[in-house]
Amino acid sequence: MSTVADKLAKKSSSKTSAKQVRLRLVYVDFWSAVKLSFLASVALAIVTIVATFLVYMVLQTTNMLTKLDDLLKAFDDNFTLSAYVGLPQVMSFAAIVAILNLIVFTVLGAVIAGIYNLMVKVTGGLLVGFTSN
Repeated sequence: MSTVADKLAKKSSSKTSAKQVRLRLVYVDFWSAVKLSFLASVALAIVTIVATFLVYMVLQTTNMLTKLDDLLKAFDDNFTLSAYVGLPQVMSFAAIVAILNLIVFTVLGAVIAGIYNLMVKVTGGLLVGFTSN
């Protein structure tokens, strides 16, 4: 008796000719790398702002900030944490960090592309192989 599984096993045992292609990456376009790193850093900036907002909301909802404020009042009666750590202050700090990360990662992507293009002259590039199965 021949089942579908037996037929598939017979088909998989037959040898098929697999084609192989080897490509060498010898140049990275500078402006494409800058655009890609800019888009990745924009996504990272959005994630930073949303994650900061969510963490602040969790801390606010669980009353961790008020408990920490009470703990700090035990050391100094004049100090209130809620005067320094509010939603506008936290979100403005997150926005500043996100903008700085955006600038730094975009420049870093450009520098890495330039360094790779210089390194290719010495190493010959990155060899990538593809096969079709």
